[in-house]
Amino acid sequence: MAMLFFCCTDNYKRVGEEAQKKVYPRGIAENSVLTYSELIEPLEGEDTKPAKNIAVLRSPIAYNYENLVFPYRLFPEGLEVDFFDERGEKNKVRADYGIVYSATNLIDLQGNVVLETPDGKKLETPQLYYDQDNQWVFTQEVFKFTNPEDGTIMDGKGMDFNKNLSFLSAHKTYGLMSIKEK
Repeated sequence: MAMLFFCCTDNYKRVGEEAQKKVYPRGIAENSVLTYSELIEPLEGEDTKPAKNIAVLRSPIAYNYENLVFPYRLFPEGLEVDFFDERGEKNKVRADYGIVYSATNLIDLQGNVVLETPDGKKLETPQLYYDQDNQWVFTQEVFKFTNPEDGTIMDGKGMDFNKNLSFLSAHKTYGLMSIKEK
């Protein structure tokens, strides 16, 4: 009898896709709207005080993998984010796919990423990263940056800039661009 059980053990070593462990999200949200806000003044006891909105994130579906060793949130069907600057003006970001890495505070947006500012500036690229800790935005992909104030359209590959677009560094630019002399 022991010989029968010994012969029937599974000694097959799994590799590739078979070896991958199944990972399940902690939660799934459909048609989610997340509002990030912060208090203007600290609360004392059970006070209620006004808060200001920092960002509003909308997504058709969101997966929460915060239960993993390297936690993240996944937005496989795209997302839209309205984030507000110090003056309360709304900036918009849209992407076909997004991942928010909680451990590193890095946001990875992919597929038809469009960033629009209240003054009409527009950035279009296939992938864009946002480092929340340093408030720095960057891409190594091709981009198109439209600035209606100057009437310019800049095409290039690779750029990085700060959150409010007051500092912008394009790595490689090409195409026609008009520059006004002062």
